[in-house]
Amino acid sequence: MSDKLIRIFNILTAIQANPGISAADLAFKCDVDVRTIYRDMELIYLIAPVTNEGKGTGYRFMGRFALTPLNFTEQESLAFSMLPSFVDKDKLPPGFESAYDKVMATHRKEKARRSDVIGDIAGIIQMGTPAYRKESKNFLEPIIKAILEQRTIETVYHTQSRNETTERSIDPYYLVPRNQQFYLIGYCHLKNEVRTFRLSRFQKVKPTDAFFNKSDFSIKKHLKNTWSIEQGDKNITFKVRFSADIARYVKEEELFVHPRMKDHKDGSMTFEVTVNNEKEFLRWILQYGPAAEILEPKSVRESMRSMLSEWMDVYK
Repeated sequence: MSDKLIRIFNILTAIQANPGISAADLAFKCDVDVRTIYRDMELIYLIAPVTNEGKGTGYRFMGRFALTPLNFTEQESLAFSMLPSFVDKDKLPPGFESAYDKVMATHRKEKARRSDVIGDIAGIIQMGTPAYRKESKNFLEPIIKAILEQRTIETVYHTQSRNETTERSIDPYYLVPRNQQFYLIGYCHLKNEVRTFRLSRFQKVKPTDAFFNKSDFSIKKHLKNTWSIEQGDKNITFKVRFSADIARYVKEEELFVHPRMKDHKDGSMTFEVTVNNEKEFLRWILQYGPAAEILEPKSVRESMRSMLSEWMDVYK
């Protein structure tokens, strides 16, 4: 059975490398007779989209199907690397050790290539430095690696609102770019819940040997009604009129929420959206100045009037 399995993999590899290869050529490559290839193909037809349209056309994959490079997860790599220690070597088929070495060598090569790509990406993405620091270490690369490998990280994190620094173990789920910053969304073992962390506030990030599973976590569900990144506990519906000069730019905003937009004949637009963080939404509105008028709710409209009055007093 092990010989047949190896032969089937060799056949699939040969078909990918030589589209249109004949049964006779496959038999020669695998050192078997043609009838054996025909029997193997009956099984291969069940597991891969291989076609042989007629005499002289040979075997080839249909569509864009291809055998992808070996891409073990870290858990799979660990399990496979331990295989020889659980198997009686006397019962292993001939060629197993060399095949095993080739598989592990391929995995290590692919892992190194992926690390280089991540390093290049992290180097391309330029992040600023908080005003109160002379320099800031970039933890983007180890966090991206940990997300891809689903590996828990040990961190030291500073919470600005409470001005405290804590040690936390975090299962990193997603990186979200917002307002010229990167935010990490992940499960915090200290608080036993999914939390949001600003990348520039990490003082230490170290991958561990522990792996996690995101299970049924949904980023869309988690960020439902979240305007940018900060989450509140009370939904509020805003209705805003944008002037004709600014309406087309508002339509380009990349949001987690789904606003309802209505164009008017004069080019202006009514923008209605439900969010769970009033302050965050208002900070966004303020950048448009008088080009954005809050129509509803009336209470927020009055609050805006009061705030603008205070600004007038400051700039008298």
